[in-house]
Parts: sequence; C-alpha cells; structure tokens
Amino acid sequence: MKKLNSSVLFSFMLMAGMGMADELKIEGGSRVLIDGEQLETLWEEGGFTEGASAGPDGNMYFSDFSQPFDSGPARVMRFNPRTGKTDVYCPDSGMGNGLMFTRDGRLLGCCASPLGGHRALVEFKKDGSVEVLHSKFEGKRFNSPNDIVIDRKGRVYFTDPKYVGPEELELESFDVYRLDVDNTLSIATAEIDKPNGIVLSPDQRTVYIAETDNGSAKADLEEGFEPGRMTLNSFHVNRRGELSRRKVLHDFGGETGVDGMTVDRDGRVYAAVRSASRFGIVIFTPDGEELGYIETPELPTNVSFGRGKEIHTLYITAGKGFYRILTKATGYHPAID
Repeated sequence: MKKLNSSVLFSFMLMAGMGMADELKIEGGSRVLIDGEQLETLWEEGGFTEGASAGPDGNMYFSDFSQPFDSGPARVMRFNPRTGKTDVYCPDSGMGNGLMFTRDGRLLGCCASPLGGHRALVEFKKDGSVEVLHSKFEGKRFNSPNDIVIDRKGRVYFTDPKYVGPEELELESFDVYRLDVDNTLSIATAEIDKPNGIVLSPDQRTVYIAETDNGSAKADLEEGFEPGRMTLNSFHVNRRGELSRRKVLHDFGGETGVDGMTVDRDGRVYAAVRSASRFGIVIFTPDGEELGYIETPELPTNVSFGRGKEIHTLYITAGKGFYRILTKATGYHPAID
C-alpha cells in the first residue's frame, strides 16, 4: 500500500477527528436516551473507521482505513454482538467507506479515491472480494464516492464529494446520484455543494443529506482553501425517487457539520457531527430541532442501529474505534423496513 505523505495524513486525521474528550457526556433526549446508559467501547484497533451497517445475520459491519494508513489496505470489518468479537470481512476493500445492505442481503458500498481506491459504487462479496458496479457517470470517473442509502424498492442513492487525494477530477461538480433498479444512473440532486452523509425517513418521502464542504478537492496539494457551507438538509422524494424542495434544517456556520447519519422508526435523525467545539452524535427531529446529544471519544464518522435483538442499540464509528449504546428508540433500515 502506498504511503501517505504527511499532509494527506493530516487531512485524514482532520476528517477522522483524532482528539480525545476528557469525559463523555449524554445530554437531553429523555424520549430516546436511557438515563445512566454509557457508551461502550467495542474495538479500537483501527486507523479511521466509517460506514457502520447492520447485516441480515445480526452482525455489524464497518469500514476501516488501516493504521497508520501504510500498514495494509483498507478493509471491511465485522462485529458479532453475540460473541463481542471483531474480525475481517473484506481484507482489501479498495478504500471502502459508506456501507448498506440490500433487501436481499447484498452488501453495497462506496469506495473513495485515495491510494488507488476503487472510486466507485461496489458490492462486497461474501468471499471477501469486491465487484465494481459503477465507477463512471457519462464516461467520467466519479470523484470519491462517500455514503449510501437504499430504499425499499431497491433504488440506491450515493454521494460523491472529494476531500483528500491527488487524483484529478473528471466531473465538474460534487453531486448525489441515484441508481434505479433497471441499472439507470442519474444525478439525484446537484443542489448540495459537497454532499456527505445521506439517509431516508421511515415513510421514504424525505431524504436527509449532509452538506460538508471543506473547500478543497485535493487537500494534500492545496493550501489556503476556505471551507464552504456546513448544513443538514432535507429533500422531498416523489414516487419515482426524484428529489425536490430542498430545506436547510440546521446550519453549523463556521464549524464542521455532519458526516454519516441514521434514523429511527419515529423519524428522528441521528447525525455524526464533527464540530470541534461539541462533537458527537446529535439527535434531531425531522424539522432539525435538537433532541439529544451523545459525546464520542473522537470525532464520529457514521452511525447505525443494529437489527433483530440489536434494533434498540446504536452503533457508532469514531476515530479509530467502534462503539455502541443502548437506547429507548427502535432503529429503522430503509432497504428492508
């Protein structure tokens, strides 16, 4: 695996949030959070974890960029809630990032661009191999696919920003794409400057998209760039899967905003917020009102509820680790519920 230079490493550290909190806090959220419940550490042997996703087998899957990025390829990890053990599911993911299972149990994911990443929408096979599904739009390579959500009809939405890496851009913008069940690929929306996390509401009439614009397309080469908008947004979804009526639910101003997200069956949004002054999982109403807050040991990247017996447990990727906390909420998985 090619070694990252110091500026690229710094960029990954910035995105991962390598700053430890003195002590963890849980605030508000009496309708959702359990009084006295604490965040549990499950695994802290990674370099940069991402993409928490619940599998049909009851296991949790997440991405890990190896530590310290030159010790081996990025991989997909698997955590077994019954045994508490974590093992390797895919030993070389091609820079796998956001993950989600389809209704029929296939694990799809977004692969980023740095270090020879697939730069594509892919499927992670059960034998540990990776199948590239789409790497181009209208003949041009994607920027750096990041996060994914799948609706109950099998339509796939994924975001395509770019934060680090020397690769030249072929597309002129950072957009959200929709892959229909007939394999037609189209732009779902170009209204977000740099889209990151994405998730659907339980009625699937709303999609939430994080706008996390760090102002750079190649942070390892550029200097003096100014961050752009940091917002949490909602869009209406019609029966054809088309997006419209953008609404800004929360503006983080000059601080870093949201990475990955999930929702519960009551429609509350659980967002991995990376603001330096107050990072952690922020729980929002569908209208963007804050309900609760869970501090994480390092800046969080993604979040997902478990399945089956774990449906009330919130799993979190943050920094180099994987964590969980029991809640009063019931998780929602848009591809299967």
